[in-house]
Amino acid sequence: MLNTVKSKAEELFAATQKEDKQALNEKENAWQQRMEHTARLRALRLTKEAADKEDDG
Repeated sequence: MLNTVKSKAEELFAATQKEDKQALNEKENAWQQRMEHTARLRALRLTKEAADKEDDG
């Protein structure tokens, strides 16, 4: 009986750990995508500013 309860608890713990790891991976992927998007927008803005400065100057 004790082994069964312990085994079930270990299974639940392992499942929880797996879910936590998946959630963390998803969160990290979302963060990475936001950073890449921000970098792309920054590059576009800087390019536009340089072009505008060249037209004015």
